[in-house]
Amino acid sequence: MCGSYPLQQVVTGSARMSSESFNERIRAALARLTLTHRRRVRRCVESISTTECLVDGHRCVSFATNDYLGLTRHARVLHAFAQTAAVQAGAGASALIAGRSKQNAGLEKALAEFEGTESAVLFPSGYAANTGAITTLVGLNDAVFCDRDNHASLIDGCRHSAGKFFVYDRLDLERLSDSIAKRRKDFEHSFIVTDSVFSMDGTLAPLPQLCDIAESFDSTVIVDEAHGTGVFGVQGRGVCELQDVQHRIAVKIGTLSKAIGGLGGFVAGSETLCEWLWNNSRSQFFSTALPPAVTAAAAESLRVIIEEPERREKLATAAVFARQTLQECGLTVLFDQTSPESSPIIAVLIGDDDLAVRVSRRMLECGFFVPAVRPPTVAPGTARLRMSVCCDHTFEMIRGAAYQLRDVLRSER
Repeated sequence: MCGSYPLQQVVTGSARMSSESFNERIRAALARLTLTHRRRVRRCVESISTTECLVDGHRCVSFATNDYLGLTRHARVLHAFAQTAAVQAGAGASALIAGRSKQNAGLEKALAEFEGTESAVLFPSGYAANTGAITTLVGLNDAVFCDRDNHASLIDGCRHSAGKFFVYDRLDLERLSDSIAKRRKDFEHSFIVTDSVFSMDGTLAPLPQLCDIAESFDSTVIVDEAHGTGVFGVQGRGVCELQDVQHRIAVKIGTLSKAIGGLGGFVAGSETLCEWLWNNSRSQFFSTALPPAVTAAAAESLRVIIEEPERREKLATAAVFARQTLQECGLTVLFDQTSPESSPIIAVLIGDDDLAVRVSRRMLECGFFVPAVRPPTVAPGTARLRMSVCCDHTFEMIRGAAYQLRDVLRSER
């Protein structure tokens, strides 16, 4: 789902009158968001540990971050960051202009080895990696098929590409296959774009089936492993490893900001692919390069992911316990039963936008930070609380949050 409303979609008719000032127009739009319970709040959050934080002064157990393996506070990662930051804070220019730092070049090599590809190229964010890769690769005479529940950055990349954009439902792959078959003669090439883990409910994409379809029509599969890297697979290489399709995916996109615990994004693939992106992706070469300290820390995180598989095991155990406990409390957990229960993203369906906001606020007052997710991020009528589990969450923390959520929902309904 797309994550924001264009201004013209939320302003009232009077707010569009030419006689009104620009600020009045925006105020009217904000008022409309408030009335529909879809106005977002900017909070001040101070991290205490991987599982606790202060939210606007309230101390709470956090189920809000994507720090799945607790690497944002890992001693080795912090040391790598501090050691490099003591010498240089920022990159100073884009890599195209000023060249890559040895830390950035080293991380690209490490990412390629980790992903089992020939090469990798860094981007300033996961969003930039998704939009940059798709807009660079999809040409004017191409078609791009995008899962309806993909990250907003994937959807934006498809929309802004030169190709023809189609949306598909992963629950109806026969229709996707038929759609590609009907249109294959109209286009030079086709792409299938998908998340590996869908960020709003934690379900996994059926990558083997998507690869089968792609191979039938000589299409290219683009996979965003944002929530898969470090979490799934024996060695933490993501859903591509878990579902044994690593060598069937031509374009792998990832982020350094979730399980890796830092900042930035990357694309991994053939040497030819990465050379093309390096030369043509505007979101990459028109952005200042990632700071060397950030990439030094990310490289250390990759080593920890490989060397400390027990973090992944603890995460899986915590996620299974959380999902089962929430269900035992009578809460509606959105989930595709074909996906593993160890997925750390857990969505509790609330339905009504206002109720979701009230419940999230009450949970915060009770010491649990569980964010509400509303349209346009998710479909209308499916507002939810998104619970993100990390390896350091204890059973006591999870049980406390589940019981509290059950009680709050009973009192608010």
